[in-house]
Parts: sequence; structure tokens; C-alpha cells
Amino acid sequence: MEDLSKSSLNFFADQQLCSADILSPIEVRARIEVSVINFLKILNSPDPAISDLPLINRKSSNSRVSQGLLTDVSWIFLSHSFCTRSLTKSNAAKAFVRVWKVMETCFQILSQEKRVTQRELFYKLLCDSPEYFTSQLQVNRTIQDVIALLHCSRFSLGIVASSRGLVAGRLMLQEPNEEVIDCSACGSSGYSISGDLSLLEKLDLKTDARYIIVVEKHAIFQRLTEDFVFNQIPSILITAKGYPDIATRFLLHRLNRAFPDLPILALVDWNPAGLAILCTFKFGSIGMGMEAYRYACNVKWLGLRGDDVQLIPEQSLLPLKPRDLQIARSLMSSEILQENYKEELSLMVHNGQRAEVEALYFHGYDYLGKYIAKKIVQADYI
Repeated sequence: MEDLSKSSLNFFADQQLCSADILSPIEVRARIEVSVINFLKILNSPDPAISDLPLINRKSSNSRVSQGLLTDVSWIFLSHSFCTRSLTKSNAAKAFVRVWKVMETCFQILSQEKRVTQRELFYKLLCDSPEYFTSQLQVNRTIQDVIALLHCSRFSLGIVASSRGLVAGRLMLQEPNEEVIDCSACGSSGYSISGDLSLLEKLDLKTDARYIIVVEKHAIFQRLTEDFVFNQIPSILITAKGYPDIATRFLLHRLNRAFPDLPILALVDWNPAGLAILCTFKFGSIGMGMEAYRYACNVKWLGLRGDDVQLIPEQSLLPLKPRDLQIARSLMSSEILQENYKEELSLMVHNGQRAEVEALYFHGYDYLGKYIAKKIVQADYI
């Protein structure tokens, strides 16, 4: 590792590698100790200075999409552009201090061999440093700053995902030293996905399913499980109840690795938000660009799509909201959308309408399973 007692603070020799490593607690604590030592070296040098913190830039302008050569999977990553947190700039001074505060707290957590959720971390910081932490958003952003600085994953920092996800269907799973769980017998509530990524990695998984179906909404997930659609269509159902959390994305990727021949199909609303949720499962997210590649899966868009709008009564179509248009502009300006996805998005904006999966109930509550089965049989997914 190079000498870091220079005017700009480069923490690690592999700084150009824009990825977050999965490290042991000892390794993470060592990186935090190195950052403190090098900060103090510069502060105590003959030409003392308070060095800026160089972080990987997490703005969309610094994001790229990797197109796999030997795989169908693509993912978002961050290129070698940096931003800084500086104590000498009035608008960034508090953000600079927050980084050190979060690193200090993570060091303590790892030393005690504990793990905390982001929410628990927020209350800890709120009590210890109320002048610097007043909202959960500040904590979430600072965690990403620490990840960008130390090049280690959030889980490696001792921070676990607060999972909302559920899984059901033709999946048998077993946690270490626990009984086997049959996810087809968990009822409409499904099996709650743990936020402990190390536990998810250790799961023993077995299935006779032929498909994995990602469901955007909890209510739709419940309908499909109540109707035992996974028996009509041999499948595993998984939902994050909206925008996907890390644990749900991790388990989907884990299933993809365990059963690489199973197609992954997404059932989302026909609106920009539904497409954004699909793309997060498929490519990852800019906010987690240093970890996105760990969770990307080759998800196909089953529905709803433009061709399905004819199945829905006109009065069930809803106008696009300003938020929908904002999401549409963001998706259109990114590099991630394939051409047929752009066509779908353009159609939404041109029509000024959106359609929810629930609108298919016009044909009866049992129609949704028939709709999915027909699309799968016809390989009608993109």
C-alpha cells in the first residue's frame, strides 16, 4: 500500500476499482484504522492540512452499464469519477463529519460482533450526535459515502438490510441447523426473507419449479399464493412489496445462482414506476453502483405491457402522475433500457396512461393465473 501522507488522501492502492468488497470484520476495522492513521499523518506533517475525503461519484452521470459477453446479465456500475467531502467547504463540512461518525460507530459495532439495521443506526447516531444526524436519509447517504470510501459492502460494515421481502411456492429451504421449510405451505403471507445476507448465502435450496416470478405488489403476491398459482405453473414467487430491498434482491440472485436454468419473469404495473422496479432487479441501482453487480439477474418482463392494455376496461386506466413522468424521463436518459423497453415507456408517456395489475380482475379473480399461464406458454416476455 502506497504512502498516503500527501496533499490528496488516497486510502487504498486499488482505488480505481469501483467495487465494494465483502470483507471480514477484522479487515473492515483495519481499513478504518488505516484511514484514521493516514488522516492524522497529513494533519501532523510539516505542511499540515485537513484532507478531503475522495469518494466514488454516485451520480447518474458517472454510471455505466456492463453488457456481458458470455452471459445475458447486464448491470450498472460506477466509473472512475470522484467527488469529495471537505471540512473546509461550508456546504460539505457536516457531511465530512458524518462520514467519520458513521465509521466510528461501525468500528464499535464490528468490535462488539454485532449487526444493526439502518434504522437502528439512525437512532444511535441521533442520540450520540444530534447536531449532525437529523434524518434517516442523512444516515443512508452517509453509509453509501463510507462504502465509497472504504470500498467494502454495507453488510461488511455490520449493517443488515431491513427486509420486506417474501417468497412462496415450490421451494424447499433450510437454514443451518434448522428444519426444512416448505414455501408452498407458508400460506398467503409466504416466507419472510431475512435481512442477514450471510444467512441467505448459507441457505440450502431445492426446487422442482420451472420459473421464478417476481411480483411487484404484496396484494398480487397474496392473490397468487391464495390461488396456489405456483402449482398450476410450477414456480417460485418472490416479492419485495414494491421497490426492492437488498435482501430480496440478494435472495433472487441466490436463487438464480442455485437454479440458473429457471427463467426469471417480472409481473409489474404498466407504469414508469413498475418498469423502474423491474430494472432495479435486472440491472441494480445507481445508488448502490459499487455493489449492483452482486445482485443483477436476467429478469424478463412478463407483464403488464402495452399489448395487455386491450384486456383492461378504459375506465380502469389511470392518468400518469407528475411523479410517473419524472421517473420516465430518468429512465429514458439512462443507458440501461433496451430498445423494446424504451418503446413500452414511450407508449405509456404518449398515451398519458398507466394500468395496474389489479385491473385484470375485471375478468374475474381467477383470471390472473390464467393470464400468467398464457403468457408463459406463448413465451410472451421480453
